[in-house]
Amino acid sequence: MTLLSAQNLTVHLGQVPVLENVSLHLSEGEIVTIVGPNGSGKSTLLRTLIGALVPEKGRVTRVPGLRIGYVPQRLHIDASLPITVRRFLDLTHRVSDADAQDALQAAGLGSLDKQQMATLSGGQFQRVLLARALLEKPHVLMLDEPTQGLDQPGSASFYRQIEAVRQDIGCAILMVSHELHVVMSASDRVICLNGHICCEGTPDVVSAAPAYRELFGTGTGGALALYRHDHDHAHDHDHTHEG
Repeated sequence: MTLLSAQNLTVHLGQVPVLENVSLHLSEGEIVTIVGPNGSGKSTLLRTLIGALVPEKGRVTRVPGLRIGYVPQRLHIDASLPITVRRFLDLTHRVSDADAQDALQAAGLGSLDKQQMATLSGGQFQRVLLARALLEKPHVLMLDEPTQGLDQPGSASFYRQIEAVRQDIGCAILMVSHELHVVMSASDRVICLNGHICCEGTPDVVSAAPAYRELFGTGTGGALALYRHDHDHAHDHDHTHEG
């Protein structure tokens, strides 16, 4: 079932056209990733889909009662502000201890509720933002470059958590990512955006598309091959242990 769709979205920021005739859909349970160069309208598209921006043309359609959890690209908290993780989860509206603990557990942060926000690592901070989004019990989880500023192990760990969230609560996931190797390994479908949709489809289809290669070169095809190589070796390794 389609949870969310956009038809012919055109969005300007001031007088500058950012998106032109963008159409997409998101179905139950799938992971869709949006890629594109800087300034291609990725964040603007997410903000339009959640209703924070109103398009000049086109429309966004959501199934009735759709709940969306949103993880922003960045959130600044004054380091001198004394606020615990648990208190942070109460900022928009008060939540029960049980719901807060469930969300932290789902985000991989079960025992950090009493820790000060200012003392968290970058990866822990992003997981708190993920927990806050999960409090909505979302049908759709949207993430805007959630691992920006994290090192590669931190990014890989975060994306594994996202996959676990999908399996646990069955939500659809729409994310913006600049990490093409992760996109190719973790997505059901990829949308390549540069003000308009250049190409879309499975990772295999998109990585071979001329428009994608024009934007990103052929190195990302290599990243896909590398992922497969590592993935196959991991399976071989697992198989060896099983035997």
